[in-house]
Amino acid sequence: MNPHALDGIAIRQAGADALARALADSRRDTLATFAVVEAALAGSGLAVPQRTEFNPPLWELGHIGWFQAWWLARNPQRGLGTAADPDAPRPADAGDALYDSSRVAHASRWQLPLPGAGATRDALAAQLQATLALLAEAPAGCEGADDALYFFRLALLHEDMHHEAALYMAQALGIAIDDPRWQPPVLPAPGAPLAFGAADWRLGHSGPGFAFDNECGAHTVAVPAGEIDAQVLRWAEFLPFVESGGYADARWWSAAGQVWRAGQGADAPRYLQRDGTRWLQQRGGRWLPLDPARPACHLSAHEAAAWCAWAGRRLPTEAEWERAAVERPADFAWGAVWEWTASVFEPYPGFSPHPYRDYSAPWFGSRPVLRGASFGTQPRLHHPRYRNYFLAGRNDLFAGFRSYSR
Repeated sequence: MNPHALDGIAIRQAGADALARALADSRRDTLATFAVVEAALAGSGLAVPQRTEFNPPLWELGHIGWFQAWWLARNPQRGLGTAADPDAPRPADAGDALYDSSRVAHASRWQLPLPGAGATRDALAAQLQATLALLAEAPAGCEGADDALYFFRLALLHEDMHHEAALYMAQALGIAIDDPRWQPPVLPAPGAPLAFGAADWRLGHSGPGFAFDNECGAHTVAVPAGEIDAQVLRWAEFLPFVESGGYADARWWSAAGQVWRAGQGADAPRYLQRDGTRWLQQRGGRWLPLDPARPACHLSAHEAAAWCAWAGRRLPTEAEWERAAVERPADFAWGAVWEWTASVFEPYPGFSPHPYRDYSAPWFGSRPVLRGASFGTQPRLHHPRYRNYFLAGRNDLFAGFRSYSR
């Protein structure tokens, strides 16, 4: 069972008071994690290597505030919810040339004249106060409240996503985030897989409350009979594949997986190394003995699929995953790591983009779906119908998998 699933369900229907508290909580976590990164990078002026999976920390911080202001304080149609025109004229702002992720090329963000940390924090404080003032005026408990609160909910969950991105960037940079909330859990030994008969499943969101555009368009799909693991793999289950030479055995790797493995030069998962007879894991720049009861993490979709081929199983589809999470919540444990699925990120039937046009549509067809949540995910983002999506080769994420058979 996921103890945070109710948090993720509740926030999507939360009223103004609960949203105000959550926005303030989210900002505290954003600033706390940034402060750790800032201290660690003080000698470099907050410089980080230019990589496709990174953004400069100051850009990330400024973008969070810019995004909230763009969709709330500067949005003349914020009360219309998903019917708002994303191109409605807005007051000019100098931040548009710095923080608009739709128009500021990723590679250019390292050369931008970004304000310093102090000025950025001051701007964030003013922005949050403006957001909370607008929220206090929003209607509640009446028809149209979902529209009136849509952009507040979007801004909150957007900041929560960026907080997790800051956590996995810190891990990649060797920066220790010691807050106990953001540490991988210890999992019990796996129990018996969960068996399901063939059935139709209603996939996707319907009804009131907030939803991301890629979740909308609930539709019925046929789900075959099969068995799905009751929890994600731990290192105890994944490492026998590594120790048996699985990374060097082409039988277990797809064509794309072989290309990825050759390009990475990978002979073991990221952040792991062998020390004699034991495995060590790098966490926050420190090499520590690997706990085999922790979830197998920082795995790409290619590594997940290769283990499944070696074990005679496969990754579940997102429909198989969602059905198990919704029908068997007491037995289906999730939230330890994001979980790769066998499904390609595609629109549901009748897809209509929400005002934040670049959230989903540009990425359809190019990457797998991940389901669930991770130890680095804010509880508010834990939702059984949430669809995450990253390139199959990403292994910096807090991602692992479970397997399926029929």
